[in-house]
Amino acid sequence: MISRRSLLAASAIVLAGRRTAAAGFVPNSAGTEMPKLKAPAYACDSHHHIYDARFPVSPHWRGGRPDGATAADYRLLQQRLGVTRHVIVQPSTYGVDNRCLLDALEQFGSEARGIVVIDETAGDDELKRMDGLGVRGVRVNFLTPQSWGVTTAERLEQTARRIAPLGWHVQVLMSGDQIAQHEAVLAGLPVTVVFDHLGRIPQPSGLGHPGAQAMLRVVEKGRGWVKLSEPYADTKIGPPHYPDTSALARACVLAAPDRVIWGSDWPHPTEKDKPDDAVLFDLLSDWAPDAAVRDKILVANPAKLFGFA
Repeated sequence: MISRRSLLAASAIVLAGRRTAAAGFVPNSAGTEMPKLKAPAYACDSHHHIYDARFPVSPHWRGGRPDGATAADYRLLQQRLGVTRHVIVQPSTYGVDNRCLLDALEQFGSEARGIVVIDETAGDDELKRMDGLGVRGVRVNFLTPQSWGVTTAERLEQTARRIAPLGWHVQVLMSGDQIAQHEAVLAGLPVTVVFDHLGRIPQPSGLGHPGAQAMLRVVEKGRGWVKLSEPYADTKIGPPHYPDTSALARACVLAAPDRVIWGSDWPHPTEKDKPDDAVLFDLLSDWAPDAAVRDKILVANPAKLFGFA
């Protein structure tokens, strides 16, 4: 039997949670103000991560695991930004153990999609189960060693062939130099390619870098998409407006407004000093001044790429 004291305590916790959300506090995010930009209905955050202490980190990983990044914590970010759809991306922290991500997909239901990391041990039945839970792609990381070691172009091609029957895409995390080096491979894959984090193009080269030109060629051929996310990763100028990486983002939007999507990258695992997610969201007003184009980036484009109804 629930005592009156227990009921009052539970009510106090719920009320405190509502006050916290109303105040705009989100773990792993600076600031508490709401964005100036109002999110359209069905706006999608196309790149974030979930970490949960219930699931062990991969034996290969030495970088720890951020706290305050569970599915419940992400709900606070949704409330602050006004996004309703979202895409959970498997972090290197968990290697090829996708249990945390799949658990989160079950919690969120049809509002969420997932991008997993797999190796050759993933069976067809497991891939089909993932697909049923909302997985729509595989992340392939060339920047940091994975559970199998350094990623190669051959592994990327093998992964693409494996997931092609499911209609999934590959999400590549590459440096600008790696994109330029592997342009022919990327353009020849049997699946769509999504470039993580503005292609990780180094500054101050920006749009003039060979990797940026290669990325845009793949996109313009209808083979690729660009994720407008993590402007802080390669900036040499910094917040709040990131003028150098913002110039690259504007160029991507101008070149292919139907093939760009936006992501928060919350909980910003690479950053010791967490950015203000409302400020990051407001950058879209600069990157895509036309409201109709912003609606594409936040609603129509991710709906097409990730299969939201």
